[in-house]
Amino acid sequence: MAKKIKPTSDQLSRRDFIMRGGAVVGGLALAPSILSNTGAFAARARGGNVGGKLSVLNWPLYIDEKAEAQFKKATGINLKYSEALNDNNEFFAKYQEPLSKGSNVGFDIAMPTSWMANRLLKLGYLQKLPLTDAPNVANLSPGFQSPAWDPSGEYTLPWQTGMTGLAYNIKVTGRELTSANDLFDPKFKGKVGMLYEMRDTVGLTLLGDGVDPATVTYKQARPSMRKLQKAADSGQIRRFTGNDYQDDLVSGDFAVCVGWSGDVAQLVLENEDLRFVIPDEGGMRFADVMVWVKGSKAKAQVAAWLDYFYTVDNAAQLEAFIQYISPVAGIQPALAALDPVAAKSELIFPPESVEARLKTFKILNAKEEKQFDNAFAKITGS
Repeated sequence: MAKKIKPTSDQLSRRDFIMRGGAVVGGLALAPSILSNTGAFAARARGGNVGGKLSVLNWPLYIDEKAEAQFKKATGINLKYSEALNDNNEFFAKYQEPLSKGSNVGFDIAMPTSWMANRLLKLGYLQKLPLTDAPNVANLSPGFQSPAWDPSGEYTLPWQTGMTGLAYNIKVTGRELTSANDLFDPKFKGKVGMLYEMRDTVGLTLLGDGVDPATVTYKQARPSMRKLQKAADSGQIRRFTGNDYQDDLVSGDFAVCVGWSGDVAQLVLENEDLRFVIPDEGGMRFADVMVWVKGSKAKAQVAAWLDYFYTVDNAAQLEAFIQYISPVAGIQPALAALDPVAAKSELIFPPESVEARLKTFKILNAKEEKQFDNAFAKITGS
């Protein structure tokens, strides 16, 4: 994810309602005590609180306040939780120097997107996660074990995952959309949105052109880059966005845009004109992952955090709020008790036919990353 911007007050209504307790979702009231039902949470199983301090850096609106409070109560940990992670590249520019020196950066755990985590890992800025002290991480879905960005599976653990596809307002498009090339339909000129996240926007464009983002070379990507540049220069693309595309989608300023599944999963509950689809040619999959930075001494506290949020009940409650795709296996029955609509959502539990069409952008080497980033910066004007 990138440039994840806090929604307006209108968009906040549902999440804000949930955070204040007693929210009705899918016809059922969320039980205020659900997060205290931690089951086999290891800190409790050991018969005592962990205590100490833990600082976590995450994207905005990626956890609910109730979860923060319940984690503190269950562990006795003094939690400092920040939502100041707004862009992967900004994060790297800000923290590269202190991380390279092993200095205190003000957080123990951060949640960059997987490709950025891979960069941090290659540079030696990460510690192995204390997985043996967090038995509930055994609940990690098989599909995320030994991922390309962390082959050993020792340095990262997914917080949330999601899909990148087409988000559209059918009231404006006048028809259902099925192809990544609908983004370039002249009928939608000036009403198309693209994401600043290069791997999502370029990845979807590549798929529309029949090129696999999982294996693409820069040479193979150049025609798609030129296609994007032409769309930007001609006014086909209205603007590039972070997740503030939601405003334009709701208002109708965007007919269609590149969007993230979790955002639209929430919007469709309030606006029946909005749609999300994985194009016939395929869509992108992303993961925002937890990493433990070098220089942090909070081993026990980091283990408690991992263990707590990988219990099925706590993961289900988090999912009811976030509505992306949980990396924790087996949460659907627990989520159904909280939000039966969400538990049936194909945006949260994509069917195999959709899963088969999802791609993850290849891990770029330093030369490739510079080539792609420079070309995309020219397209976006950033």
